[in-house]
Amino acid sequence: MTKQRDILLTEVALRDGSHAISHQFTVDQVLDVTKALNDANVPYIEVSHGDGLAGSSLQYGLSRTNEMELIEAAASVADKSKIAVLLLPGIGTLHELKEAAGLGAKMARIATHVTEADVSPQHIAYAKELGMETVGFLMMAHMAPVEKLVEQAKLMESYGADTVYVVDSAGYLLPDQVRERIRALKQSIGVNVGFHAHNNLSLAMANTLAAIEEGATRIDGSVRCLGAGAGNTQTEVLVAVLERMGIETGVDLYKMMDLAEDIVAPILQSPQEITKDSLTLGYAGVYSSFALHAKRAAKKFDIDSRDILIELGKRKVVGGQEDMIVDVAAEIAAKKEKVLS
Repeated sequence: MTKQRDILLTEVALRDGSHAISHQFTVDQVLDVTKALNDANVPYIEVSHGDGLAGSSLQYGLSRTNEMELIEAAASVADKSKIAVLLLPGIGTLHELKEAAGLGAKMARIATHVTEADVSPQHIAYAKELGMETVGFLMMAHMAPVEKLVEQAKLMESYGADTVYVVDSAGYLLPDQVRERIRALKQSIGVNVGFHAHNNLSLAMANTLAAIEEGATRIDGSVRCLGAGAGNTQTEVLVAVLERMGIETGVDLYKMMDLAEDIVAPILQSPQEITKDSLTLGYAGVYSSFALHAKRAAKKFDIDSRDILIELGKRKVVGGQEDMIVDVAAEIAAKKEKVLS
């Protein structure tokens, strides 16, 4: 008999981790990872382009494999785990959502900027029509006052979301800020509250535990820290920590350790660690997926990628504005040349 889970984990390595490997997942890799996660009894596995359904583009990064093939492959080997997809309104459409559901996706995570929940009602409603579990995903949660976050969460709840997430897309929040946000949502909405962390300031685990202590029951993790920037809360480590705390996840710790070591580690182009770029993301409050874009732009213009990220933070650039990265890099390079001439 399966134990009651205190926390429901969503593994995001096959979506958020797509950023870390430039969206180059193959069908075989997704099959191998999904089989192992399913065998370890992970409740939800998110599969899609790093920027969600239909994210494959020159602006966001071209996928090696059509994401629908990856979703179909994952669903074909997941008999215990449910496959989840991410959709950002304005990138993904109802058409992609329907196709993903038809291929076996059971959960739709509808992601908007923290102040733009009002672009999500039709996507949440349509996911419900398709029989999917629905999640409202409020990204860059540090960029709005707590009162605004609550307002936006209430909107997503009113649209039909079964869960609303506080999403620390930049890995910028401190534990007390996480506590404040989760507590406010728990007091203000009647649906499940979730939390998604990034490790750019080495606070993903601390922030996740703070969220859980304040009542969040839906938690994201990435095995081997495979995610944008410095990655997310490391799933296998989180499972171990929660077991020590007496919090039941229902996930097999040894199988997660083996998956991390034997299957996911070889996929990584380089070990996930807090580099100067990912640290700058967290320090400046910049969207974690911007790291690779900034690094490429810095190389092109022969400037420091940190200068690009700091400037993006000053301008409060958010996900969907990746095209500004090259513009900012060009401006910094022009100023540098002017100073030198």
